[in-house]
Amino acid sequence: MRIDKYLKVSRLIKRRTVAHDACEQTRIAVNGKAVKPSAQVKPGDEIEIVFGDSRLKVRVLSTPEHVLKDQAAGLYEIINE
Repeated sequence: MRIDKYLKVSRLIKRRTVAHDACEQTRIAVNGKAVKPSAQVKPGDEIEIVFGDSRLKVRVLSTPEHVLKDQAAGLYEIINE
C-alpha cells in the first residue's frame, strides 16, 4: 500500500493530500529513509512522522484497503512519541 494512503487509512494523518504533502516535504520516513508519497509500506515497516518539533514513530501491523474508524488504531503500534 502507498504510504500516503496508509497514513490516511490508519488515521495517523487526517487527509491523504496532507500525507502526500508531508512526504514531499520529507517529514515522513520509512525504515529510516525519507520517502515519496508513492513508497510502498508493508507489515513490519517503521514509519517516523515529524510534526513540528515532535516526532512519532510507529510500526505497521497490517495494511487493509478499508477500515472502520474505531479499528484504525489497530493497524499500527506506537514505538516512540
